[in-house]
Amino acid sequence: MGNVRIVTDSTADIPVEVRERLGISMVPLKVLFGEETFQDAITIHSDQFYKKLKASDVLPTTSQPSPLEFSETYERLLAEDQVAPILSIHLSAAMSGTHQSATIAQSMIEQESDITIVDSKSASYGIGIQVVKAAKMAQAGESKERILEEVARLQNDVQLYFLVDSLEYLQKGGRIGRASAMIGSILNIKPILSLDKDGGVYSVDKVRGSKKAMTRIAELLKDAYGDDPVGMVLAYTDNKEPADELAERLKSALNVKEVDYTTVGAVIGVHTGPGTAAVFMYRV
Repeated sequence: MGNVRIVTDSTADIPVEVRERLGISMVPLKVLFGEETFQDAITIHSDQFYKKLKASDVLPTTSQPSPLEFSETYERLLAEDQVAPILSIHLSAAMSGTHQSATIAQSMIEQESDITIVDSKSASYGIGIQVVKAAKMAQAGESKERILEEVARLQNDVQLYFLVDSLEYLQKGGRIGRASAMIGSILNIKPILSLDKDGGVYSVDKVRGSKKAMTRIAELLKDAYGDDPVGMVLAYTDNKEPADELAERLKSALNVKEVDYTTVGAVIGVHTGPGTAAVFMYRV
């Protein structure tokens, strides 16, 4: 039996060089600007997307991959090695029908196969941490069962928080009400956002100003990890400075051993907007 094959979707926000090095297959979601359709991380990349978003009068929308797109990926991998297990890890089912599309695709495969679909219960590099770890273990020859155990552990261990520069995109995307967005903007209220155990967005706390919000995130993560050695991935949209500032605050408060960066892709960026900074932290 060959090594486990790892599949994910574009919302994992894994840099292309990491995907290629680890042999991760990626199925893109789509971003629609009016009549224009783009494949996330394939025909539109982060820098292009945020320029287009700020210049556009139309709020873009997103759509999940079709079951056919997933089944084509699974069939390609099975053609390369028909006995290798496939582990397919995707955007929280609470946010998108992507997980459902992958599950339908699994049922469409006619040949005998070993395909497992996993709800990451996360987004952006919260998925990416799970996928990258799974791919590294797969390359090392670990079994699918052992990889699934580690993915489940990471789902329980990883903490994520994100800050948005403007509440406009959350409001337009239906994540918060118009009145809350208006009051928040006037008072410079910064909601500290995270994902609940089912992968849905919620507000952890609200403070005035970005600096106080970053301090509060450091406090929350210190409460979660104490002095344990941790790694973190900072994610940003069109401006790296907020992520750098957040990283410095966290490095001074916690026992940080690993620091990496990634960009928030187009699909997640539709809902968060420019100027977003996020941290994904895990024990090492």
